[in-house]
Formats: sequence, C-alpha cells, structure tokens
Amino acid sequence: MPRNGNGGGESAPEPPRSSSNTRLRTRPDALLVVCRGFKLVTSISALLCIAVNILSAIRSFKKGSDVFDGIFRCYAVLIAFFVVVAETEWEFVMKFWKVLEYWAGRGMLQIFVAVMTRAFSDDSGSQKDLVLLQNIACYMLLACGLVYVFSGILCIGWIKRSRQQKEMTRDQAVKDLEELERRREELEQLLLAERV
Repeated sequence: MPRNGNGGGESAPEPPRSSSNTRLRTRPDALLVVCRGFKLVTSISALLCIAVNILSAIRSFKKGSDVFDGIFRCYAVLIAFFVVVAETEWEFVMKFWKVLEYWAGRGMLQIFVAVMTRAFSDDSGSQKDLVLLQNIACYMLLACGLVYVFSGILCIGWIKRSRQQKEMTRDQAVKDLEELERRREELEQLLLAERV
C-alpha cells in the first residue's frame, strides 16, 4: 500500500512540470520576427531585380547593338543572386564574406545592385512595362539597402545576432529538458515494472 501511495505521490508533480514547459516556451522575439519578414522582402526585391536584369539582358542581346548592356545585366544578375544568398545567412557564404555579416556592408551591396538595375533604362518608351518593373525592383531594393545601412549604423544587426543566439540557446535548453523528462518517465516505468 505505501508503494502505491509513493507511486501516486510521484505522479503528482507532473502538472508543475508541464507548466514549466509552457513557461520556457515564450512568445518569439518581436525583433527577430520583424527581421525575418524584412529578409523576406529583401530577398523578393533581389529576385525581382534578377528577373528584370535577365529580361533586359535578353532584349539587349537580341538587338545586337547593346552587347555591353547585356554583359552588364549578366553581372547584375550574378550580384543580385549573391544578395539573395546573403539573406539566407548561409554559414558557408558568411565564412568567406565576413563583411556581409554586418548590415551596413550588406546594405551597400543591395544599393549597388539597385543602381545596376536602374542603369541604362529604356528612355524611348518602347518597353514601358519592363521599365516600370525595373523601377519597382530597383527602388524596393534601394529602400531595403538604405534600411540595412542605417540599421547597421545603429547596431541593430548586433542586437539581432545576440537575441538570435539567446533564442537558439533557449530552444536547445527546452529540447534537452523534454528529453530528460521523457527519459525520467521511461525510468519510472521500468522501476514500477520491477516493483510489480
């Protein structure tokens, strides 16, 4: 009979354990959510620049007389692709291009791509839809680049990396705690099976 009382006493602390789990799983950091959304907008802007530059390069090569503009557009596509890859913060890329870890450097690269996308626009008016798409893409990426530069100057990137590290540490601690609780329950079941 005392064993059953102990068994019942051991299962009583389970509700506080689940409340500690909910206490550890707090809401996501608002700054990190905003940064993820902004990275998405920047990536979409860079992808739009890639599309515009590809279309402009094809048009330039078809004309035959604008070969230099076509080559320029190909370089713009490559650099804009690099902007998209930089937004993923892929560790391999960040390892070799440390300047992209800093938001001011990343913003300057985006501004450069926006200027390249805007260069050599068609002033004759024969491709109004392409020029409109080009203006939208370059001004969106220019705005993203300016936000990155000013945020970098204000050290927002450093704050974001610090909070991101804390979030990863907290998530790992929650996973470790869940694993320990699961293992403890398994050991309790084995102990109860041995008692019977």
